[in-house]
Amino acid sequence: MKALVLSSGGIDSTTCLALAVLEYGGENVISLSVSYGQKHKKELLAARKIAEYYQTPHREIDLGMMFSDSDCTLLEGRAAMRHEDYASQLKALHGKPVSTYVPFRNGLFLSAAASIALANGCERLFYGAHADDSAGNAYPDTSASFHDAISRAVYEGSGKQLVLAAPFINKTKADVVKSGLKLGAPYELTWSCYEGDEKPCGTCATCIDRKKAFELNGARDPAEYEKGEKKC
Repeated sequence: MKALVLSSGGIDSTTCLALAVLEYGGENVISLSVSYGQKHKKELLAARKIAEYYQTPHREIDLGMMFSDSDCTLLEGRAAMRHEDYASQLKALHGKPVSTYVPFRNGLFLSAAASIALANGCERLFYGAHADDSAGNAYPDTSASFHDAISRAVYEGSGKQLVLAAPFINKTKADVVKSGLKLGAPYELTWSCYEGDEKPCGTCATCIDRKKAFELNGARDPAEYEKGEKKC
C-alpha cells in the first residue's frame, strides 16, 4: 500500500506527511511539490529537506504556465502582497478570495497529483487543507464543500482506486500544529512565509496564522522571524 502527499514545505502539508509516514512507512510515501510561478523557491527547498528527513521519494512538477494570466500577488512579477491578517483583508473584499489566492490551485494540483499517484500505485492522496484557510471564502478551494466534490471526482475518475484525504479539513491551524507536535513533525525545516527573504517576515497573513497556531498550543515556533518584523 502506498500514498502520495502534496507537499508545500509548510506546516499543514508537513503534518500530513508525518501522518502518512506513520501509516504507510516512509518508503511507501511519495512527496510531491509543485512550482507554480511563485515569487520565491523557499517552500520548494523546504519540501525537499522534509522529504529527506522522512526518507521519502520526492517529485517536483512545474505548472507555472497555467497561471501566466493571473494577477495573484504570490506570483513572480505581480504586485506586492498585503501584510495584514486575513480577517482584515476580507473586510474589503465582499466575499471574494484574498489576493494571494492562486486561481483554482488545489483543483489543478490535485488533478495532476492524482495522475502521478495512480501511476505509482498509490491508494491515497493527502493534502493539508484546513478550516481556517476557507473561512470567509479566503481560499475557496480549501473548503469542505470543495473537498467533498473533488474527492468524488478523484474516486470515480480513478476507477475507484484512489481516495483523497484531507485530515484537517474541518480543523483549525492550531489543531494541525497540535497533531504535528504529537507526531514530532520537523517544523524547524518548514517554510510558511509568502516572502522569500533570508528569514520569514512575521507580518504576512500566513506568518500571522502560523505564530498564532503555536501560541494557542503553548509551544515555541521554531521559525526565526525578521527582527522588528517588517511592515508593508
